[in-house]
Amino acid sequence: MLAPTPFAQHPQRVQLHNEIHARPAEVMAAPLAITQIVMLADAAQREASRAHVARLLRDHHQSQPDDSITHLRCDLGAFRLRWELHTEFVSWTFTIALDPASGLDARAPRTALGKVPQEWLAALPGQCLSSLHLWALNADTVDSQRLVRHMLHEENVVASGVADANAQLFTDFSIHADGCSRMLVFAGEQLSPRRLGRLVQRLLEIETYRMAALLGLPAARHAAAVLATAERDLAELAQAIRLADRDSEPLLLDRLTRLAAQVESEYAATHSRFSASLAYFELVDRRIKDINESRLPGLQTIQEFMDRRLSPARSTCEWATRRQNALSERVSRVSHLLRTRVEIEQQQSSQALLGTMNHRQGMQLQLQSTVEGLSVAAITYYIVGLVSYLAKGAQKIGWPWSPESSAAVAIPVVALGVWWSLRRLHHRLFHARA
Repeated sequence: MLAPTPFAQHPQRVQLHNEIHARPAEVMAAPLAITQIVMLADAAQREASRAHVARLLRDHHQSQPDDSITHLRCDLGAFRLRWELHTEFVSWTFTIALDPASGLDARAPRTALGKVPQEWLAALPGQCLSSLHLWALNADTVDSQRLVRHMLHEENVVASGVADANAQLFTDFSIHADGCSRMLVFAGEQLSPRRLGRLVQRLLEIETYRMAALLGLPAARHAAAVLATAERDLAELAQAIRLADRDSEPLLLDRLTRLAAQVESEYAATHSRFSASLAYFELVDRRIKDINESRLPGLQTIQEFMDRRLSPARSTCEWATRRQNALSERVSRVSHLLRTRVEIEQQQSSQALLGTMNHRQGMQLQLQSTVEGLSVAAITYYIVGLVSYLAKGAQKIGWPWSPESSAAVAIPVVALGVWWSLRRLHHRLFHARA
């Protein structure tokens, strides 16, 4: 026995390694009746589906599933169940074996749902997106033409040889009276049970992914109406901007901002839906390629049918995505142009305001110079007055000049000193600011 590896393991190594083996195809031997129900579900309903399948297993005395599983297969005696949890939906696949001797009654064909508890079946969480009956029969033991004629709408039949022409597939892509669509697979002797299981899984996935892809079509149609209105509003705004004056530009900018918000809101609401639809369309193409179709005389293949009927829906979703992106870019360009125009006008207004401020500053400097002259005279007046009082007192102790003569001599000296002091003070202030 080999010893385990001694180095540290990534905590998700086993989970990531086993992902390649997730959802393997079952081994199937015809004749079989298979029914798949796909329920569109939100997060809460997907969790409820896990509890719902646990309830069924408990009623059949089976072990309970783990809380983290996303798919399981189990044999419940009367039927086999395959449960798969996907990002947007939950698929329930029921399978029963048919009696090779009794064949299949075209008027009332047996389905797997007849063995499923009806009360439990009616309580499946979510909303039904797709329900399909598929019968896998031995080609050499049934009258395939009679079954096709009685079980499918003959005017809508689509058929092809599949699995390297080892089986024949017939369907009409129609919802029948029981609310389910139908597929008939006639398997040849060369088709092994493992290949039949892979073929059935791919056929079920084609129907599931086709319906999931078409979820983007209503959103695309709604988006087209919203985009048409937004494009018309943008054209009107562009014309108004071309003729607008300075006073109306803020209002136009506000309208343009609201339009941009509307476009981005619609984009955010539908982008994930369109991206998912694109991925589902690609999966449909891949699964059709995997079944390796060959033409049957007088009938169109699934590939041809999908090209003719599914391509318009795909083009509508793709065109809506491109149209959203183009409109968003146009709104961005117009917004940029309008903002640039407003900024230029604001700069011009700022320049005019600065010119006015410079003019006012010049006037203030002139006024300040005038005030400074008056200040020199006032300060000189008060200082000379002090000199006069000082001279009066000094006469008593021998000052030779009269107060009037002292004041007259002091006037030019004081005035010059005051003026020089103020100039020096201004010089220091301006020099410090510079």
